[in-house]
Amino acid sequence: MQAFLNKLDSLLASKRAAYYATLQPGLSTEEITALEKEFNVTIPADLRALYQWKNGQRDDSYEAFVNNSMFLSLEHALATAKEHTAMIGEDFELENWWHPAWIPIFDNGGGDCICYDTAGVFTGIRGQIIEFWHADNDRNTIAPDLTTFIISLNQLYTTTAAEDFDEYFEVKAPEGYPKGNYAGES
Repeated sequence: MQAFLNKLDSLLASKRAAYYATLQPGLSTEEITALEKEFNVTIPADLRALYQWKNGQRDDSYEAFVNNSMFLSLEHALATAKEHTAMIGEDFELENWWHPAWIPIFDNGGGDCICYDTAGVFTGIRGQIIEFWHADNDRNTIAPDLTTFIISLNQLYTTTAAEDFDEYFEVKAPEGYPKGNYAGES
């Protein structure tokens, strides 16, 4: 994972320098451990590596990191997951509208996010990357794991000229993805 994050770091710094400057320094092991205790979660090794690389983007930066979504700080991601989980059975009545095992790592600011799935909801694959749409029941799995997602992001940056990054750009899903899932299905 670290080699792929190093490549992403280099690509972001060279192709989107102004955006790269808005990324926050990575978290220490102690800082991640403190957040795990505060939110009563265990952060998987690959997600931990992502947040040790960079802790999301600054709150005053609204540029997209990927797929029209901003990169959330780990604290913001865990707080959002906790808030959504508290809505299960109240606002979220349909099975798997939201799942407590999802950690939103990228968010578009409109209630939609790209989540790290710690339980493998729908497929049984822990660590898959899944989309959450606040107004639709689509819950597509867009990558089998975070490493594959980062590799796809690196491919996008490698093959796209710096001037071609605008307000919306989307990572091409790996072969066989996305996999269609829907809230209300197990």
